[in-house]
Amino acid sequence: MSQGHEVKYEDVLKRLEQLVGELDRSELDLETRLKKFEEGTKLARVLLKKLDQAKKKVELLVKSNVGDAQLVPFDEEPDQDNQRV
Repeated sequence: MSQGHEVKYEDVLKRLEQLVGELDRSELDLETRLKKFEEGTKLARVLLKKLDQAKKKVELLVKSNVGDAQLVPFDEEPDQDNQRV
């Protein structure tokens, strides 16, 4: 993963899925499996970071019905008086 430019979530996920498929094949030697596993764990961290960033953006965009910005954790339901837009 190059740090010079932003990578797309979907591209990283596709590569991770490809690695999982390669690891499922039994013809790979142990050293190759370890390298692919290491790459996969790095990609998983990238995906988790991207998901966390998206979650924070969603929290910032949640607004109350009056229009005041309100931070609401992504996985919680809003109060009855406040609705998500």
